[in-house]
Amino acid sequence: MNEADPSSGGWFENVDREDAESVTEAIRTGSAESPAAWPERAVESGFADERDEYYEILHDATVRATREAVQEAERSDDKQLMHSIRAMDDCERVANELAERVAEWAGSRHEDAETGVEYARELAETDDDDPLVSLSRRVRDLDDEADALRAHVERTAPEVAPNLSALAGPVLAARLIALAGGLKQLARKPAGTVQVLGAEEALFAHLRGRAPSPKHGVIFVHEAVQGTHPDNRGSAARALAGKLSIAARVDHYSGERKPELDAELAERIERIQARDVDE
Repeated sequence: MNEADPSSGGWFENVDREDAESVTEAIRTGSAESPAAWPERAVESGFADERDEYYEILHDATVRATREAVQEAERSDDKQLMHSIRAMDDCERVANELAERVAEWAGSRHEDAETGVEYARELAETDDDDPLVSLSRRVRDLDDEADALRAHVERTAPEVAPNLSALAGPVLAARLIALAGGLKQLARKPAGTVQVLGAEEALFAHLRGRAPSPKHGVIFVHEAVQGTHPDNRGSAARALAGKLSIAARVDHYSGERKPELDAELAERIERIQARDVDE
């Protein structure tokens, strides 16, 4: 924009007002170092007949620009990974809930009825049109869908966050990204926050003075934490969260693979696990 020229079209300089894409692009890419009389400039240049018309065009353009920006963000690789891990968790949760229903229903008919998704899979193979068998087939299909989604997450997470996936494993890496709201958001979080992601209820209870401070959130499933004596798990969780936080930043800002992070974490966890503990 040429701010020195008072007759300039301002925000929409050299833009055809009938071309919605060009008007929207001007909003998305335009910038100015200081406020100016944009409506007056638009009227003087003939872009708009009057101020109200300028604001109407501006409103429509900003709505379109915002909608496009949101759509682009939702189509980004990390957002797609978030949808995948959440869909996988949903399928697993619903499959387990329905498996419990199948077990309860089957228990009312058969003395040898069992429980769990595997038992529902056995019933699903029965050559019967019974509603219980039909429900069992739903459990089987959901469990299959969860497996397919897990395979997708394990395949795509290393492409989205190579260092984070190498340290945490693809599924835990995807879950951390989902809990943070995206890779960018995770990269901006301090290690202490990464350490307790997924333990929000326990953290809020602690802040209200009703519970001890949580030592870890979803990173508890990592072997570096689970494989450490309970007395030292807090130290292991802090060490792991610190490296995961660094890995997320590297993945977001450069994307370069840093194998040295793996070795540094392994060395740190080895020292923690070698500490003496009271049996």
